[in-house]
Amino acid sequence: MCGRFAITLPSDAMAQLFQARPANDLPDVPNFNVCPTNRVHVVNADDGGRRLQAMRWGFLPAWYKKPSDGPLLINARSETIAEKPAFRAAARERRCLIVATGFYEWTKTEDGARLPWYIRRADAAPIAFAGVWQDWGGGDERVSTCAIVTTPANRKMSQIHHRMPLILDPQDWPMWLGEAGKGAALLMKPGAEETLVFHRVGTAVNSNRASGQHLIEPVAA
Repeated sequence: MCGRFAITLPSDAMAQLFQARPANDLPDVPNFNVCPTNRVHVVNADDGGRRLQAMRWGFLPAWYKKPSDGPLLINARSETIAEKPAFRAAARERRCLIVATGFYEWTKTEDGARLPWYIRRADAAPIAFAGVWQDWGGGDERVSTCAIVTTPANRKMSQIHHRMPLILDPQDWPMWLGEAGKGAALLMKPGAEETLVFHRVGTAVNSNRASGQHLIEPVAA
């Protein structure tokens, strides 16, 4: 799964990288501890081209009367996304890229302690998570929401967790966004093992209130 991540790339650099028109209300960066329900940087596309905009991380199905009506849907499983009522329309019609620099995952010791790891691309490039999005509510309550698509972990990532985000390389962005046809199902697989590297970080990030660059700095494993 993916329950916390970091984004350090400036918004104008994101817009340039994804060739997207930036909105005026993008979240502040850097943020080394992006948590569920935070506003995140999202790239989506329509006939007018790509847009870089802010969305709430935590997908709200149309039938929720209020945000707390059901579980917090921060991830969507690739194996079931096309059938799940919450996600199936979005999987067909509203796919997006969620931008990150790296993400966190946790292992547990025998005594139950949670040990955090920071995962990033081996080439140090920004990460584009495959995502789906949904507008929810109306009037002043209208909000755009999103979830990160996850897959079974590849062998390397399974050392930390049994699932991982679906990470897309630049050549796959047009297909996922629907700009190059409807073949997104072809992309629903774990990334190559050499794509990601990871290291242990301090337990400060276990708190969703923690902030600062020190959260991603290596500590002894």
